[in-house]
Amino acid sequence: MSKVLNDLFDYGLYIYQDSDKFKFSLDSILLAEFVDVGSTINQIVDFCSGNGPIPMILSTKCNADITGIEIQKKIFDLGKESIEYNKLGNKIKFINDNITNVKKYFPDESIDVVTCNPPYFKFLGNNSLINEDKEKAIARHEITMDLDGMIKSAKYVLKNKGVFYLVHRCDRLEEIIHCLGNNGFNVKKLQFVYSNISKDAIMVLIKAVKNGNSGSLKIMPPIDISNLKSYKGIFERGDSHEDDSRSR
Repeated sequence: MSKVLNDLFDYGLYIYQDSDKFKFSLDSILLAEFVDVGSTINQIVDFCSGNGPIPMILSTKCNADITGIEIQKKIFDLGKESIEYNKLGNKIKFINDNITNVKKYFPDESIDVVTCNPPYFKFLGNNSLINEDKEKAIARHEITMDLDGMIKSAKYVLKNKGVFYLVHRCDRLEEIIHCLGNNGFNVKKLQFVYSNISKDAIMVLIKAVKNGNSGSLKIMPPIDISNLKSYKGIFERGDSHEDDSRSR
C-alpha cells in the first residue's frame, strides 16, 4: 500500500488514500452533495463507504449521527484513520462488515437516510472479465453483494418515509427503478451526470423514498462536468469507477 494524505475536495478535510489502488471518486462527491439534509435528519448510514468520503462530507452539512459501512479491511482502515485525523469520531462511526449484515448493528426502521455509492457492475461468475486486483474488483463488481441485497438492506434500516440516495450507471437505471419498486420504494428525484453534455450521461443520482407516494418524480438539471473545473479535475484523474476496462 502507498498511503497518501489528500485534501477531500474543498471541504476543509483530509483523507488517507492508497495512491496505487482505490481512491475516493467524483461519484462520491456528487452523491454527498445530492443529499438533502435538515434538522429532522438524526441518523444517516452510508453503505459501501470505501475510505469514508461520503460520511466525512455529510458531517460538514448536518449534525446527524453518521455511520459508514465498508467491507474491505484495508480500505476501512484508511477511512478510520481519516476520521481520527479530522477529529470526527464524535460524529462518524465506521463499521468493517458487509452491508447485508446491517441487522447486526441497527434495529429495523431506525434510520432517516441511507446513502450508497455501490459496485456498478454485475458479477457473472468466474468467467467474468473483472479487474485482477481483488480490492478493485470488489469495489467495482457485485461480488460481495448485489443490487437487490443492497436495496433490501436499505429497506430494513430505513424508517417509514426514510430516504435512500444512490449513484449508479445509467444503463442499469431501468433495473434499479424496478428493484426499488419491488421493495416498496418510490423514486422521487433523478439527476444525470455528463462528462460532456453533447455525449451520453455517464451516471445518475437517485433519490427514493420508502413507502413514498406515487407520482411527483422530479428530473433535476443535468450536471456537465466539462463546465465545472474542480469536478472535471477529479474525473480526469480517473478516480471515478464509472468505467472499468476489464468489465466487458
